[in-house]
Amino acid sequence: MDIQFIRTLPIPACAVSPDGIITGANPLMKNVFVYEDIVGYNFFTMTGFKRDQLMQANQEEMVLERNGKLFKLWVNEEAKIDEDIVVFFDEATARESFKNKLESERAAIVYINIDNYDELIASSPEDLRRLIPAQIDGLLRKWGDSFKSPVISTGDDRYVMYTTSGQLKNMIEENFSILDEVRNLESKIDFPASISLGIGISNISLIESTELAEAALELALGRGGDQAVVKTDDGTRYYGGTLQSLEKNNRSKPRVIAHAMKALIDDADKVFIMGHRWPDMDAFGSALGASSICSFLGKDSYIVMDKHNEALDTIYNKASDTEIYNIIKPERALRMVTDMSLLIIVDTNRPMLVECPELADACKTRVVIDHHRLTTDSYHNSAVAYVESYASSASELIAELMQHFSQKRFISKLEAEAMLAGIMVDSNNFSGRTGVRTFEAASWLKRGGADSTEVKKFFQVRQEDFLAKANAILGADFSPDGVVYAITEGITNNIQIINAQVADELMTVKGTKAAFVLGRNMRGQTVVSARSLGEINVQSIMEKLGGGGHFTSAAVQSDEPLAEVLVRIKKSVKEAFDKEEEERRRTLSKTQEIELIR
Repeated sequence: MDIQFIRTLPIPACAVSPDGIITGANPLMKNVFVYEDIVGYNFFTMTGFKRDQLMQANQEEMVLERNGKLFKLWVNEEAKIDEDIVVFFDEATARESFKNKLESERAAIVYINIDNYDELIASSPEDLRRLIPAQIDGLLRKWGDSFKSPVISTGDDRYVMYTTSGQLKNMIEENFSILDEVRNLESKIDFPASISLGIGISNISLIESTELAEAALELALGRGGDQAVVKTDDGTRYYGGTLQSLEKNNRSKPRVIAHAMKALIDDADKVFIMGHRWPDMDAFGSALGASSICSFLGKDSYIVMDKHNEALDTIYNKASDTEIYNIIKPERALRMVTDMSLLIIVDTNRPMLVECPELADACKTRVVIDHHRLTTDSYHNSAVAYVESYASSASELIAELMQHFSQKRFISKLEAEAMLAGIMVDSNNFSGRTGVRTFEAASWLKRGGADSTEVKKFFQVRQEDFLAKANAILGADFSPDGVVYAITEGITNNIQIINAQVADELMTVKGTKAAFVLGRNMRGQTVVSARSLGEINVQSIMEKLGGGGHFTSAAVQSDEPLAEVLVRIKKSVKEAFDKEEEERRRTLSKTQEIELIR
């Protein structure tokens, strides 16, 4: 290495040996390091960079901060792995400062929605109906002022805030405290007020940021509200979401959805109906209900199913024996589809979970009817989307829709029983995620001929499955923090049903806050059912593993080994408790500050 060459360079530079020792440096290196002579020092120790990182410096930007200055590093490209590397330091303080300034001042759009505004007004005493909205308005404007960001009202329940990337980072650091402030408002109604935030920020354009904000707000509302969703060019992040979805009193939406569906069904040459892979009672029951709607409108429909669990055998065989329903394989559906075909997706809103993703892509017109919370990869461009996370089941939503197609009750006894079974499965026999509308839907199905005794037969299990459930409960691990973990031994196609039943049973034990039950299916996948009573958001925990569901009921199927999945769940539970403790301390600290001011 020609040391004299390095000394003549007009920028700081030094030579570094393969083991990291500085073998030569020019005088300008004193602008980088405070040492008078750095020859003999270990470059890797001084900078924290490794040799393989240096070799990539010309392809991947490397910046070193020293003495209040920023230096961009690059190396001589001809250096071999066993030779000294010449490292050049290009001062980029002004450039990086300007770049950071531009980044921090990048525009961000925040759409704000007061959740369940109509219910909020209707539930308040007449003389106080404007009090809560006015209080929320004041909190929002004060919150915006604290970040030097204007908040503008665009309707009774809608606002828009214009802010910057730098201020958005500050909002994220405080975990969007405005969510807690609104939720903690005192009111004379039987549910807490809440808001949803949809934030969009893009490097492309302001229009793109606006579109991202709109999509983020739709996602926040679809996930039940009381949360902030930040969408960027790189992805989506979620904050908050501590309240369960509130049942809506507005009955006009099902009527509008039914009217839109009728028009789409009338225009289609054929209708395909599809749920998620390995359908459960709700997916199959809601599919039968959708098929009944098509038959009433005089349109041929085809229920697309490949394989199903043994737990579905009884109702599936009953439906097949009637020869009324066209239940076909995905391969046949793909051969039949045309540009005029309509696809109705029930009991899921995610492309990765549907029975046949290729069919969803082939059908130009799509209707989604589901009760699960929206996720980043949910269908967002459907002709009609009836996704209500407050509902107990897709069968409940279909039952509501059927009532708006005709005053005449056109549902058959089998369809009514299948849909009632779907509601019972997803609501754990009406003990969870139920509202007034759930019981009204069940009542309508009962009047349609559903026999509770016949429905019970759908839930009978094999003796070995019953024993597997009993052994899982017997071996359950009750942790001191109120979370229960259980493992179902053996491999069976009914593992989803068994795990769900075990989790529901474990939740009846006093002191239990959440239950996670794991097992393996015939495909070797780890299947998890998660339940809680509201203190722990099991949906967010299952989402980290690639699953989803509801605040108090969620699940996942993972290709990871059971032991690894269990470790990840326990880690997520600990993080949830740590976050809860941090929030408690923050709230306590704020309360103490207020007391000191007083």
